[in-house]
Amino acid sequence: MRGKLPASSKLKSGSRSASRHAAGGSAARRQRLSAVDAAFLYLERPEIPVHIAAVSIFERPIPFEEFVASIESKLPLVPRYRQKVVMPPYNLGLPTWEDDRDFDIRHHIFHVGLERPGGEAELEALAGRILSQLMDRSKPLWDVHVVEGLKDDRGALIWRVHHALADGVSGASLLSIMLDPTPQGSGAIRKPARSQHRPAKPSNSSLTDAVSEMVRSTLDGLVAAEKGLFGFAQGLVSGPMQSGLKDAVGLLPELAESIERLPFNRPCGTERKFCWAELDLARVQAVREALGGTVNDVILTVLTRALGRYAKLHGESIINRFVRIVCPVSLRNGAQHAELGNQISFLPVALPLDIRSPARMLKAVAKRTSVMKHAGAAGLVALAAGCIAAMPAPLQALLWWGIPQVILPVSLFNLICTNIPGSSTPLYAIGRRMIASYPQVPTGWDLGVGCAVQSYDGKLCFGLIADAVAGADVNRLRDFLPVAFEELCRPAGVRPGRPLPAKSVQPRAGTPTREAGAARPGAEARQASLRNSERTAET
Repeated sequence: MRGKLPASSKLKSGSRSASRHAAGGSAARRQRLSAVDAAFLYLERPEIPVHIAAVSIFERPIPFEEFVASIESKLPLVPRYRQKVVMPPYNLGLPTWEDDRDFDIRHHIFHVGLERPGGEAELEALAGRILSQLMDRSKPLWDVHVVEGLKDDRGALIWRVHHALADGVSGASLLSIMLDPTPQGSGAIRKPARSQHRPAKPSNSSLTDAVSEMVRSTLDGLVAAEKGLFGFAQGLVSGPMQSGLKDAVGLLPELAESIERLPFNRPCGTERKFCWAELDLARVQAVREALGGTVNDVILTVLTRALGRYAKLHGESIINRFVRIVCPVSLRNGAQHAELGNQISFLPVALPLDIRSPARMLKAVAKRTSVMKHAGAAGLVALAAGCIAAMPAPLQALLWWGIPQVILPVSLFNLICTNIPGSSTPLYAIGRRMIASYPQVPTGWDLGVGCAVQSYDGKLCFGLIADAVAGADVNRLRDFLPVAFEELCRPAGVRPGRPLPAKSVQPRAGTPTREAGAARPGAEARQASLRNSERTAET
């Protein structure tokens, strides 16, 4: 990656208004946010920090100055990293991305030392403190903490990007650009002889301009909503959706039933805790091959069984109870993965907590996710979001600001779980191999816990974010994840150390091999101590 910047690697803006600006002028770098992107700004407050993040662990420490130089050299690949959000007067229009004329990369990359002894617990505590903080809107909405002082001579990076800038898919693409595909490709890209970036002049929007922008954005929203409604209506008469709607009728009783709060469904404060776990992706795929469903169904099954154990640990019955999980769904096609911004909808699923057989629970989860997909649930949610986007911008701001102010007597759902595709091959920073990357999804309101999962180099990396009070013992929920997965492996005939059953697909050519079922440090001891407490939780 040294030398000339590859144009194909450049992340593009997802703003619809970008093409309307004249190329080369200052307005070309002043782009209006979409209504979905802006919603994340309106939602944010100290109790709801709205950034996506990841804690990435490397085989060796990251040299700070070389890392800063490397990221600075790659900024031309991500122009949005030099832009900040500018809010219009009185929220009369949607916010815009505009060049930060005072941009300084050292206001975005920080060097921090880990408290002794530098183990997993200390890194989780540091991550929790960093992820609790709101991002500073006076500068571009991203930062990286370079962590030193880890045990076993390892290094770590804690990345944060505001959700208004990227969703999970584009965030993963962003991470792959900031890192390198080979150790030899790491390091600073050679700078051009002359700087290619000239900050645009700051905008001086008048009240008239703001009103004009409000009218234009409202008309754009109405056109988009009409298009979305027409597309959804067409889908209703299609064979797959009609079949899905018929199947959904059988699930109406459990969908309509009031969702009981889990122990962590309480109003959130401003402090967060973060912890993680990982599963072997080959074993997950082997379970899918043996028992059916998708990888996402296996993830939801493991999470549901872990939530059942967690509820029982808190003295709650799970008989005839469901957990309602909202799964973000990417609306991108293959060519749009490199576009920044948010192109997502949400798929709600109600999953039974009281099925004792792991194999039967997987089938129940797979059935419900399939029915909701074919019934167009994600499309209906996207249509509702499109209708909100058709409102004048001041009403959008008021609506999204006001929603978290209301705590309902029953929860609309219990938690968010997102599954993000990551790199299937190793990534590097300054020649240091990344060995794991644990993602974070925003949480708040009365959602005391959130779960994000990302595939990386033969692993499924789970990141659990929790309110420090509502989900104070989120580490127990984390510990239940591998236990629940091993329960699912038994009926699938998938043994530790031998992940692939006879009929499983062989690894693709060129895929690096690694020791199957290898646990991260501390995991085996934690699972051993957990088995005794599990006997109590299961009774």
